[in-house]
Amino acid sequence: MKRKTLKEIYPLWCEQKKLYVKQSSFATYVLLMEKHVLPVFGDEVSVKEAQAQAFVIDLLNSGLKTKSVKDIVLVLKMLLRFSSALQGMPIFQWKLYYPTSETKTVIDILSPHDHRKLMQFLLQNISFKNIGIYICLTAGLRIGEICALKWKDIDVKAGIITVQRTLERIYFREKGVWASKVVSGAPKTESSCREVPMTRDLLRIIRPLHRIMNPESFVITGREQPIEPHSYRIYFRNICRKLHLPAIRFHGLRHSFATRCIESGCDYKTVSALLGHAQIGTTLNLYVHPDLEQKKRCIDRLSRRLCR
Repeated sequence: MKRKTLKEIYPLWCEQKKLYVKQSSFATYVLLMEKHVLPVFGDEVSVKEAQAQAFVIDLLNSGLKTKSVKDIVLVLKMLLRFSSALQGMPIFQWKLYYPTSETKTVIDILSPHDHRKLMQFLLQNISFKNIGIYICLTAGLRIGEICALKWKDIDVKAGIITVQRTLERIYFREKGVWASKVVSGAPKTESSCREVPMTRDLLRIIRPLHRIMNPESFVITGREQPIEPHSYRIYFRNICRKLHLPAIRFHGLRHSFATRCIESGCDYKTVSALLGHAQIGTTLNLYVHPDLEQKKRCIDRLSRRLCR
């Protein structure tokens, strides 16, 4: 029996994936598949290691980051595994190499001075959008999480924010044309659903508003219609320009929150839980980079203990 090509298998794979993955993830898979995988391997029945390795090199040479290339290869593997199972073919085994000259990404954060400067501005200029930025600075929410946050997710008696959904724009093909829409769904991982305590200052801002707001309205709009992440990024960028702050990404607010927690002596497991990381190793790799002075203090403490 003639075996089907990956292009022929693809519609069946789509039907299966729709049943088991969240809408936003499925849309991402389809985008990567149709933009990168099928144009190269659509007419293939299987993909050998040498072909996959050449594919990786071509993607890297095109300017894509290693993380993006690995995501594309992951989708290719999904389709190949599905095809192998469906057609009774041997499971492939690859050992791929990702040569790169990329330097380690520098995390953009606000200095303690700029962190305080931004917080003071937000406290002096209370608005729904500014409250959202203040929450991110003091609770570490992602942009999709703050855009999806509703007033009913805030418990002023317990002083807790419950993160249980995210807002994101997804891309999909409709009648042969690529389109996009903003959707609200579950956060990226199970651990992203979490409870985050509010600071006293944040609670003072939230409490009087909480009494009068519609529980179903979004925190950063005050209405039952949300603002999409892209527009909120532009709003934040304009505030940075106004205050002559470094042009950090919106995600830098989350990085700044985590860094201040570490600097304050919070234990790493707690910081990881506050951020909603699935593994503490993610927190350690991103935020724990001891400088020379910290290393000296560590050695001094060891020396004093051994000389007792």
